Amino acid sequence: RSVNIVAFGNERDGFSEDNQQPSLIWSYLGRSALISQIDSSLSASHVGNPVFTEYQACVFGNVRLVVHDCPVWDIFDSDWYTSCRLIGGADIIVIKYSVNDKTSFQELKDSYVPMVKKALNHCSVPVIISAIGARKNEVPCTCPLCTSDRRSCVTASEGVQLAKELGATYLELHTLNDFYIQKYFGGVLEYFMIQSLNQKSSEKMKKRKKTQKCRRVQPPQLEQPEKMPILKGEASHYNADLHNLLCCCQCADVAFYTEDLSTVVEAHKIILCSVSHLFMLLFGVKSPSDAHDASVVQLAQSLFAVQAGDPFPSSPRGVPPCVPPVRVVVKDSVFCSCLPDILHFIYSGAFQWERLEEDIRKKLKDPDKTEHVLEKVKCILKTPGKLNTVKDCKSHQIKRLYNTSLRLFFNTPVLADVIFKIQGATVPAHRAVLVARCEVMAAMFNGNYLEANSIQVPVYGVSKDTFLSFLEYLYTDSCCPASILQAMSLLICAEMYQVMRLQHICELYIITQLQSMPSRELASTSLSIVSLLKKAKFHNSDCLSTWLLHFIATNYLIFSQKPEFQELSVEERNFVEMHRWPSNLYLKQLADYRNYIHSQKCHCTVM
Repeated sequence: RSVNIVAFGNERDGFSEDNQQPSLIWSYLGRSALISQIDSSLSASHVGNPVFTEYQACVFGNVRLVVHDCPVWDIFDSDWYTSCRLIGGADIIVIKYSVNDKTSFQELKDSYVPMVKKALNHCSVPVIISAIGARKNEVPCTCPLCTSDRRSCVTASEGVQLAKELGATYLELHTLNDFYIQKYFGGVLEYFMIQSLNQKSSEKMKKRKKTQKCRRVQPPQLEQPEKMPILKGEASHYNADLHNLLCCCQCADVAFYTEDLSTVVEAHKIILCSVSHLFMLLFGVKSPSDAHDASVVQLAQSLFAVQAGDPFPSSPRGVPPCVPPVRVVVKDSVFCSCLPDILHFIYSGAFQWERLEEDIRKKLKDPDKTEHVLEKVKCILKTPGKLNTVKDCKSHQIKRLYNTSLRLFFNTPVLADVIFKIQGATVPAHRAVLVARCEVMAAMFNGNYLEANSIQVPVYGVSKDTFLSFLEYLYTDSCCPASILQAMSLLICAEMYQVMRLQHICELYIITQLQSMPSRELASTSLSIVSLLKKAKFHNSDCLSTWLLHFIATNYLIFSQKPEFQELSVEERNFVEMHRWPSNLYLKQLADYRNYIHSQKCHCTVM
């Protein structure tokens, strides 16, 4: 017997200095008298970025307890399939948040609670919402001017409302002491554990009684269909692609100089503007009148000076001759000496703050100068009109400042240096992003091809909507097809441009949609699975084509009645017949059993 618990969220205050405080789950496991033989292991999707910790222990003597503690909600963004698998296998779900971190609570309520609802899919899994911590402004001012103060922490009514939306049990744990951990939180959790064990025992008993109903004549046993091939998703290399763009200096359209014009560092306006409003002002994306914070304008004027002219003897690689690069003089010599490290920080995703701190400290070897440069970087990343809360920031806090992205420049003419012509329409784009994210486009714009020196580039063999979805993935590292057919069109486009991760995402989407389709809908749908199979084979999607063959074989009774079944090749038909479910042997045994039941030898025991 076992109980599976999945816990999401971080109970620590986002700006708290105490990072050694034990988590709610670990505190309960360590203090409960019912728990024994605790073991833990760490799972990670990327090196250095743990997704969840798995605890295994014994409860109630001989019941196996498995707990997955996910401190960050990023698992829903980076690995939707793993998060669905965790929730699908959970007997109890615990959602944690700090009452003093209103920003995280709002993000949880707006973005992740709908995802949890979708993953639960109306399953009756008990949910516990734990509001942790003592509110720092328990008695706020009630005047209208202090509305913002009242909303700096999460009120009990907001927590109760969130619990109502999920049909959850709401708990407030003012501190993680023995009373709140063992008697309050532990009492509720152990109640749901007992309920889960009772339900499992009841289901097991019903199943046992059902199998014992008729022992006189047993029907033939239907074997489970063969397991279909499992497709594994490919890890994202979005930040690595942009970082490589900086190292290779392809399509550079900005050159940073010292005041004596002796040193040059190349960069890209589109990347810089995506992370900082200061660079938007510097390169004319925004005007000073649009800025809501005068300090950003002052910093831009005091730190940089944009000069006309071409600092290169010829145009940089990948930049059309009609688009001259921008020369930027860095007025602060100390800041300029650290500019390569700062650019590496920005191009890597602007969240490795500790590493940037260490690199600048080693280079300058002066605490005052180090602090001076770091404050400049924090001001560059500052959002205009908002309080700059980056004092003593850690990586997870700096990541919150990275609130603008390349999505802002997707399908807009701002800073665009290439225009795709497709189906009579035009789609603006940015060479730097295309070159960084797509090897085929990198070769096209940097090789001896016509497109290398052209502003307008025609696109053939793909629709405008599909190509826009493809570009959206290049800019944002995410895609959300609206249907199986759209996913297949996007897969074909991804294969055309050799973007393998997007191809795998489309494959997983198609498989997930087909697996969730009921048999009745599968029998009546006009979607041709055989046509999908042939397209997958033609476009070298071996994993998807193999899976579709198994899918047709597993649903043999449905597909064998469709006209499209005749379009299978001889080799495909032989594979389907060999792996069909149910098998011919089972159908023969079933026919014999039915004949026996209806024969004169089998009489009704009641009559």
